[in-house]
Amino acid sequence: MPMTADQSQKQTATLVDLGAIFVSLELSKSTWLVTALSPCSEKMSRYTITGGDIAGLFSCFGELRQKAKRRKNILYPLVVIQEAGLDGFWLGRVLSKEAWIESHIVEAASIAMPRRHRRAKTDRIDGETLIRALMAWKRGEPRACSMVKLLTPEEDDNRRIGRERKTLIAERVFHVNRIKGLLFTQGIRDYQPVNRDRRQRLDELRTGDGRPLSKHLKAEISRELDRLELLLTQIKAVEAERDALIVRETSETPKEATALLGIKGIGPEFATILYTEGLFRHFDNRRQIASYAGLAPSPWQSGNVNREQGVSKAGNPRLRATMVELAWLWLRHQPKSTLAIWFKERIAQNAGRLKTPMVVALARKLLVALWKYVSSGVVIEGAIMKTA
Repeated sequence: MPMTADQSQKQTATLVDLGAIFVSLELSKSTWLVTALSPCSEKMSRYTITGGDIAGLFSCFGELRQKAKRRKNILYPLVVIQEAGLDGFWLGRVLSKEAWIESHIVEAASIAMPRRHRRAKTDRIDGETLIRALMAWKRGEPRACSMVKLLTPEEDDNRRIGRERKTLIAERVFHVNRIKGLLFTQGIRDYQPVNRDRRQRLDELRTGDGRPLSKHLKAEISRELDRLELLLTQIKAVEAERDALIVRETSETPKEATALLGIKGIGPEFATILYTEGLFRHFDNRRQIASYAGLAPSPWQSGNVNREQGVSKAGNPRLRATMVELAWLWLRHQPKSTLAIWFKERIAQNAGRLKTPMVVALARKLLVALWKYVSSGVVIEGAIMKTA
C-alpha cells in the first residue's frame, strides 16, 4: 500500500534528534493536552492534565525527562510550544523561569494547515502539528511559523490603558445613541446627553406634539444618564492614568512616547497607543514593523497572474487602525511634509481617485518614519514640531 503524504511527513518529523524533548500544549478551560516527542522515541505520547494545574504540569514534565534518561542516560531539556490565546502570557512566564525549559508562544495563523475542504481538527492533531512546526522552527527552516514575543508584566499592563479607554468610548457612544433614539421617537432632535446641563434639559423637554415626557420614558432616560455619567467619570480616570504614563515627564516616562508628543498632530492618546501597542518593541527593519501592524502588502503571483490583494491585516489591529486614522490627520496638520506631498502627487496622478488605498500606503510610510524617529532620532522630513 503506498504511503500517504501525511504518513511520510509524520515519520520525517519524528526521526529527527535535536537533543531535546519537544512538548506542545493544547490549552482549554477544563483540560490541558500535553503532546511530547522524546529523542529516544518514534511516537508522540499524550497526557491529559486538569486546566490550570501547574503542579501537575511540572510533574508530567519531570516524568518525561526521567523516562528519556532511563533510555539514553541523558537528562534532556524541554522545548515547549503553545498557541497565543485565551490564557495570555502568564503560563509562558511560569515556564520561562525554569532553566531547563525553553518556552515559545506561536501565532496560530502562521502555521501551515491542509487546504482540504473538510479537514479533520482535534486537539490531538493540533498537538502533533505544533510539535512539527516547533521542530521545523528549531532546525532553522524559514517561515515555518511565527513566534510571539513574550511581554513583561509591565509592558502587558501598560497596554490596558488604551484598550480600556477604547472600550469605555464605545459604551459611551452606545448609551448616547440609545438616549437620542428614545427621544427621536417623541419628536425631540436637539438633546445632547453629554452636555453638562443634560439633567436640566431633560426636565424642560417637550415632545413634538407639545406634551412633557411620559413618566416611564423619563425614568428610563434618567437611568441611561446614570450609566452615561458613570462612564464619563471612568473615562476621566483612565485619561488621568494615561497622562501620568505619557504626558507628565518623570524618571519612568518612556522617552519614545515623549518624542512622539513633540510632533504636531500627535496628542496623548495617539502617543499612548503608538508606544504601548508597537513602538516599545525592537524591530530590525521597516518590513518587520509594517508586518507587525498588518500594513505589509500581500501580492498574489502565479504564472501570468500578478495582482495585489491589499495589506495583510495579520498584525496588531489596534495599531493598524490608529495609523490609518493618524494618516488622515497627518494630511491636515502636516500638509508641507514630504509624506503629505507624496500623497498629494500620487492622488493627482490618479485624477483624485483611490484615496483610501493611498491613505493606507501613507499610514505604512508614516509608521516607518515614526519608528525611525523614536528609535534612531531620524527627523521626519518637513514635519512641524510643537513649540514648547
